[in-house]
Amino acid sequence: MACPFQDMAICSRENSPSHNRGQADEEVTYGSYLKVSDLLKCQMPLSDVHDEHLFIVVHQVYELWFKQIIHEIESIRRIFTDTKIDDRSMLVVVSRVDRVGKIVKILVDQMMVLETMTPLDFMEFRGKLASSSGFQSMQFRLLENKLGVKKENRIKYNNEDYKKIFKEVEQSGTYHELILKSELEPSLFDLVETWLERTPGLEQNGFNFWEKFQAAFSCWVKDCQMDLEAELDIEARKQMQLELKKLQDTFDVIFNKEKYEILRYRGDRRLTWGALQGALLIFFYREEVLFHQPFQFLSGLMDIDSLLTKWRYNHVMLVQRQLGSKVGTGGTSGYQYLRSTVSDRYKVFLDLFNLSTYLIPRKYVPKLDLAARQQFDSFTASQCSDVNMCEDIGHTVEATN
Repeated sequence: MACPFQDMAICSRENSPSHNRGQADEEVTYGSYLKVSDLLKCQMPLSDVHDEHLFIVVHQVYELWFKQIIHEIESIRRIFTDTKIDDRSMLVVVSRVDRVGKIVKILVDQMMVLETMTPLDFMEFRGKLASSSGFQSMQFRLLENKLGVKKENRIKYNNEDYKKIFKEVEQSGTYHELILKSELEPSLFDLVETWLERTPGLEQNGFNFWEKFQAAFSCWVKDCQMDLEAELDIEARKQMQLELKKLQDTFDVIFNKEKYEILRYRGDRRLTWGALQGALLIFFYREEVLFHQPFQFLSGLMDIDSLLTKWRYNHVMLVQRQLGSKVGTGGTSGYQYLRSTVSDRYKVFLDLFNLSTYLIPRKYVPKLDLAARQQFDSFTASQCSDVNMCEDIGHTVEATN
């Protein structure tokens, strides 16, 4: 194919990388730019078995995609280190989170290519792999840590700290050191948590969403109690009482900070109390201009979690298909070990999935007053002078007036 860069300034003498390095001028071609010859030398099967080449190529492609995902996550983390993130930055963040999601979807679908290799085909060269194992993918461990997988949530690898198996060295340090560094630095989860705590509308001297939300829930409960009292069937009434009690207990866990902190201490919740409030505010008011991109961002994070879970599951099914209950090449229990990783403990943004537990009917959602709309939508008083245009149709929560 024609060189895609032949008309670009990068191919000229003054702008070429080789010129800037003080080397002789060389024409940039498709092959030289992408280092194709080097890439094609990286497939070095240890046997003459036909399918080993496929096995190597698929896993090398995985590693390249892992590298790209880390590249995207790092760029997002840099943006979120700022105390103030403008709308232009959020557009970039949403775009890159969506890109990561698209890449992970490719990783999920790519498993189907490996499934074309039968267990007998794999058995022909499996012995050549010795103790090598997919668990030894340093980049995937970095990816997990940079997203925010907690060390204490990890399944033990042969009853040892997972970092102990990484003994290889590269220019930036040993793999063990690189992974340790990724454990110590703020993860994307940590940065998103801090960002959520700063969500506009949580201020007590402003919109004060949390107070209004509790008042709205109380109003919903009162209406449920009225329906209960109007029910004539005794059995149906008992069932309604049980459901109402469950509802109140469920919401009491987030309205009572001490109870919520107990859940965090037990590891059942990760987001701080303030971050949870910010996330709920964004979910309830996602139609407001200010929260369009934050909502898309949080949805994108859940997509990544979901797709990574699907990838783990597909991997488990592939291993069971290829190995049955045999011990893995790395010494793990193989299928049994991998199956244990397909759980909520590896979902970084599980709390975002659980937000649906605390949604209330739309008609009870606290309405936005003029001041709140000016804050959220940047409306001027003249643009929103008619108070009626700011009132919701339907149920009115008295505490929001």
